[in-house]
Amino acid sequence: MKKVAFALAFLSALTAAAPSPAADLPKISIVVFGAPSLGAFLPPVIKAQKLDEKNGISIDFQERTPDAYTAQFNSGEFQVGGSAALLTVGLADVRGVKATYLFNLFDYWGAVVTSRAEIKTIKDLEGKELAAAKGTTNYVMFDWFARQLGADTSKFSVINTATPGLVGYALADRATAIQLWEPAYTTLHSKKPSIRMLDLNIKESWQKMSGSANIPYLGVAAHRDWAEKHKDLIPKLYATYKQAADWVVAHPDEAATLIAGKGSAESGKAIADLIRANDRLGMNVTPASAVVKEIKAVYEAGKSISFLPSHPSDSTIYEGPMQ
Repeated sequence: MKKVAFALAFLSALTAAAPSPAADLPKISIVVFGAPSLGAFLPPVIKAQKLDEKNGISIDFQERTPDAYTAQFNSGEFQVGGSAALLTVGLADVRGVKATYLFNLFDYWGAVVTSRAEIKTIKDLEGKELAAAKGTTNYVMFDWFARQLGADTSKFSVINTATPGLVGYALADRATAIQLWEPAYTTLHSKKPSIRMLDLNIKESWQKMSGSANIPYLGVAAHRDWAEKHKDLIPKLYATYKQAADWVVAHPDEAATLIAGKGSAESGKAIADLIRANDRLGMNVTPASAVVKEIKAVYEAGKSISFLPSHPSDSTIYEGPMQ
């Protein structure tokens, strides 16, 4: 009997010391864009490495198209968004949706590609068809950069499509040019190396306007009432994403396999190279409070092209602790 009692006590102690199962952890449902997109870049790493559970939370990632993402986040159906484009958060605030940008994941990079020999510059797209996910902030930012180059973007004939469709448009040459970003550009280039990128002069135009090299672009945002009620979970959420980004940098080949999913070996290699360079990927996980000046410059860019009717409130920039 003593042996049985000792064994039961030992098992009880082991159970008490073991980490809580995922079912017992606080759950966070996060809406993100479907792949290929930056919002879908880190989630497969987080889940494969169980980084959410290791940080004491359980994340349920739900994929949506850009338009559905915006509608369902703004309506409050989802309280947390992991494809939170900064200008979209700002616009939501101006329209009465009380949201806050918790932390940045990626700085801005976008591109316009073409297979048409006669298209040399962005201005050459006036009067031509441009395939784009027009509902995304990446397109809005592209609009701003195109105007800095003297292009009249109102003269672009935009074919609006969801982000997964952009690579298909480029491969089939169904439009004069295609506006897209990473990781779609890398996937496309691995399948069609002959495609050309038009110069957007991003670094120079942004430095001239903002005085900074950083362009906060996409991160994680939440409704402000959710953020207020779950201040204890936000540092855990930040740590989860930060550790995922650090793991991706340290293990680019393994990360590329997770991110590429069922893609080809060439796509996986291209994504691994993209991670190593990070110039187009722009992965930069940092609290919103650390890039306040840059966030306000992005708002100013959005206002200058009438995407934002007025300046968003300072409460769109989360100032709470991340540790």
